[in-house]
Amino acid sequence: MLGGFMLATNYAEKMAFKNHNINQQYLGLLLFVVAEAFIFIPLIGIAMMIAESGGANILNQAAILTLSLFTGLSAVVLITKKDFSFLKSILAIGLFIAIGLIAAGLLFGFNLGLWFSVGMVILASGSILYQTSNMVHKYSEDQYVGASLGLFASLMLLFWYILSILSRD
Repeated sequence: MLGGFMLATNYAEKMAFKNHNINQQYLGLLLFVVAEAFIFIPLIGIAMMIAESGGANILNQAAILTLSLFTGLSAVVLITKKDFSFLKSILAIGLFIAIGLIAAGLLFGFNLGLWFSVGMVILASGSILYQTSNMVHKYSEDQYVGASLGLFASLMLLFWYILSILSRD
């Protein structure tokens, strides 16, 4: 799932940032949102089945937790005006470690577990700080489509892993 998530994000961001044609930028955003919908359908279906079998309403809980964390992180950037561009290399290293762990889990048949999901929530939180900081300090006003795409990708990554944590038995 993470591989599909990264592939969709990378392709859509290229369309949104490389093209000066606003229609191409919106097409990249549309493709990204559609890809995200297909990626999230299985996890949301599982969460709905857990909720029906006597579990709490995890979708609402995950949404509230995600939006609260997203709002707090974005507020930190917007209020302090701090530049979080230093997070780029930390996030890149974290992403490669995550990909390595996922590949090892697939190859050797082990479950990554709760701590991996917690680490991914931390990574997604750092990405939200980085993307929001880019919106404030780096992107120009005509790059709003690409900026929103990057921030939305970080938000959905955060939601995915919060929902994954709450869906555990």
